[in-house]
Amino acid sequence: MPAESLDTDSITSRFPQVAGVVLAGGKSKRYGSNKAFARLGGIPLIERILRVLASTFAHVYIITNSPDEYSYLGLPMYRDIIKGLGPVGGIYTALRVMKEEGGFFVGCDLPLLNRDLIRYMVERAPGYDVVMPKVGEYIEPLHAYYGKECITKIEGVIKAQDFKISSFLSQVRVLYITEEEVRRFDPDLLCFMNVNTPEDLRRLEKL
Repeated sequence: MPAESLDTDSITSRFPQVAGVVLAGGKSKRYGSNKAFARLGGIPLIERILRVLASTFAHVYIITNSPDEYSYLGLPMYRDIIKGLGPVGGIYTALRVMKEEGGFFVGCDLPLLNRDLIRYMVERAPGYDVVMPKVGEYIEPLHAYYGKECITKIEGVIKAQDFKISSFLSQVRVLYITEEEVRRFDPDLLCFMNVNTPEDLRRLEKL
């Protein structure tokens, strides 16, 4: 999908200080191949995700240690500054390299993003370092806004060899988006349905 095929005509200017970020550093062990290129409705997951992000943010970045695989997309790509940390390393990398004040981060296996929910979350970011959905007792850290204020806190957990995203949340200002709020935009919570296995993909194909 060349860059010009992204839905750039509808890019909003409401979020000039927020970028869209796709974390594409997973090894897809359970899927058996790079799940970012698994096709749902004939369209690779990564392209479905990028179409939503590119219609919402003026700049979209891909964090990956395999940039050659994604080069055809024509988007800025960055390798992890510190490899082997998992998603927290990707968040850290993007926050370090981006010029924006923060980013809306998603995993590469969430093909049913809801544009209106994303905008709702980002609109609530002023005054917070993180804006993250919480459904029941479960947080959705790979469908969330993170601001640059998180950088030093992430560096702290990295030094402590604690690579869980949840480990630094208690040290920053977090706004949790409730399940009720999410369901206003996405009644069936489809935006959180990820693809880890071929069975997951088949389940989404039946929706």
